[in-house]
Amino acid sequence: MDARLLVSLSGIGPRTLHRCADLAAELDRRKVPLSLLFAPQLAGTPAVTEWVRTRTRLGNGLLLHGFDHRVGPAHRTHFGRKAEFAALPAHEARLRLIAAQAAFDRAGLVADGFAPPRWLASRGTLEALRGQGFRLCADLAAVHDLDTGTVHRARVQDFASQPNRTETVRCFALVLASARAAKRGGLVRLGMDAADLVRPGLRQALLDAVDVALENRAFGTTYQSLAASPRGATRTSVPSGARLVNNP
Repeated sequence: MDARLLVSLSGIGPRTLHRCADLAAELDRRKVPLSLLFAPQLAGTPAVTEWVRTRTRLGNGLLLHGFDHRVGPAHRTHFGRKAEFAALPAHEARLRLIAAQAAFDRAGLVADGFAPPRWLASRGTLEALRGQGFRLCADLAAVHDLDTGTVHRARVQDFASQPNRTETVRCFALVLASARAAKRGGLVRLGMDAADLVRPGLRQALLDAVDVALENRAFGTTYQSLAASPRGATRTSVPSGARLVNNP
């Protein structure tokens, strides 16, 4: 089975916009869409918001990427800085999601998928996402279809997960992981923080990882392609036992 290649980009903002646009152009040439992870506190910047709107019209995916990445000391103790939804109970997660959706509405943006900061989401967050009409949640180890309960197992490959390694080793590891995942089929999940695009080695490593996946018959798509139900469909109850789709 041919692999599906998912490339996500976070950290989109005024200072990184030109580098984001450059990466998007490189992926356009490869016919690989981006999945944009966007936080609404940046939605008030007209140039950034318009670029995100334009990319979604061109077929790129859009996932809500939290609301306020500043979190309390208790969360930082266990999960690290900026892991906004890692330990939230359902009621608090719901309040943040409502505020984030309102910010998206004001910016003319629509997202039915969610990717939490640091890719960490609590069980309460998953419950709140279902209640707010989200179709999917992409976390560190899997993509959850919130309508059917299906879980697509595949870990995000990015540079943040290897902070203690040299840049050369991190680049090699990303390309190798992409090649292995593509050869096995299933999902190849590559994540990029826009702040890292300033480093030519990291930028090139991401493109090399994309190229090696394509060479191994992966095809580019967005996270939305993993959700079974079409946008606007009537929501069905989520089964108590989630069905797992394992990617070797």
